[in-house]
Amino acid sequence: MVLRIFGWSFGVTAIGLLLAFLYGGPAGLAIAAILIVLEISVSFDNAVVNATVLERMSPFWQKLFLTLGVLIAVFGMRLVFPLLIVGITAHLSPTEAVSLALDKGPADEPGTYAYLLNEAHPAIAAFGGMFLLMLFLDFIFEERDITWLSWLERPLGRMGKLDMLGVVVASVLLLLAATQLAPEDKVATVLMSGVLGMITYILVNGLSSMLEEHEVPHVDPEDESGSELLPAPSREVPPRSAAKANGELALKTGKAAFFSFLYLEVLDASFSFDGVIGAFAITSDPIIIAIGLGVGAMYIRSLTVYLVRKGTLAEYVYLEHGALWAIGSLAVLLLLTIKFHIPEVVTGLIGVGFIAAALVSSVRRNRREDNTPSSTGSPDLDPATAAV
Repeated sequence: MVLRIFGWSFGVTAIGLLLAFLYGGPAGLAIAAILIVLEISVSFDNAVVNATVLERMSPFWQKLFLTLGVLIAVFGMRLVFPLLIVGITAHLSPTEAVSLALDKGPADEPGTYAYLLNEAHPAIAAFGGMFLLMLFLDFIFEERDITWLSWLERPLGRMGKLDMLGVVVASVLLLLAATQLAPEDKVATVLMSGVLGMITYILVNGLSSMLEEHEVPHVDPEDESGSELLPAPSREVPPRSAAKANGELALKTGKAAFFSFLYLEVLDASFSFDGVIGAFAITSDPIIIAIGLGVGAMYIRSLTVYLVRKGTLAEYVYLEHGALWAIGSLAVLLLLTIKFHIPEVVTGLIGVGFIAAALVSSVRRNRREDNTPSSTGSPDLDPATAAV
């Protein structure tokens, strides 16, 4: 299964590294490899969150996310998006933006491609940070049966009964970021970008939820042609996860799936902002950046498929919690980068740390259930989870 799922990623890696070597020699090869590792480490939590949404989508939309979605992620966000940002902020035509990018140049030299993209960073960080922050706040302000950091998640969930609390908290943090972190000439830009990030999240996520409620649930894991992309997780998930992984998990189709697809693409874009900007601290060559980050994005897509096929999220129930806490941390870090430089390795380690801690807590929970036949399956009896 590993070879079948990650086969395309392995193939793209070989092609990407070969192109990097032919284009930039040994140095280009080494930098591309570093960027691949950087993208995977920074976006690992993205794969977990993607899987929580993807497992609720029908096979047709899953396949679309893994094909068209890859093209958007690799070419759109890692290559076209930076060119678009530079073109808009510097008032350049597409041809001039491409020419400027190919001229390279260091990020501290005014007028270079890297410099102009770095100048646009406050707006990019505000949009991506607020989108991810809204996702995190919606999670922690919701009461749920399973809690990981119970001492914190339970009271926050009860506070979430106050309508629009997440929007209030996000708005306050945006005002603080704009007034305390942004340069004087970019306060309005940060505010506008942050508000757009919030509106985008509310609109796309809200439409997806609304349409899901009005559409007929689709529980058949096979599409119209009878072909199957992602097997129902219940085929490989132990009995403890059967309730979530079997046919009771209704799959989204039609408009609900379409807006979930848009939601995933915007989510992926929000994750990629930090990586694209941070890559220019390693190299100013947009071709090497596109190759390295593009290959890394392929691995994130493959990891998403692996999590869905193996039913990993149903088996290790705290993984989603760890990923959302990692997203909350990333959102705060993105807002802080409006003023401060935060190394990408710090961002990556925090995300991986949350997920690793959640995985350990999940394993302990499963072992306790296996060793306690009379257990009722209560998710919050493990005192270790409150200390993670």
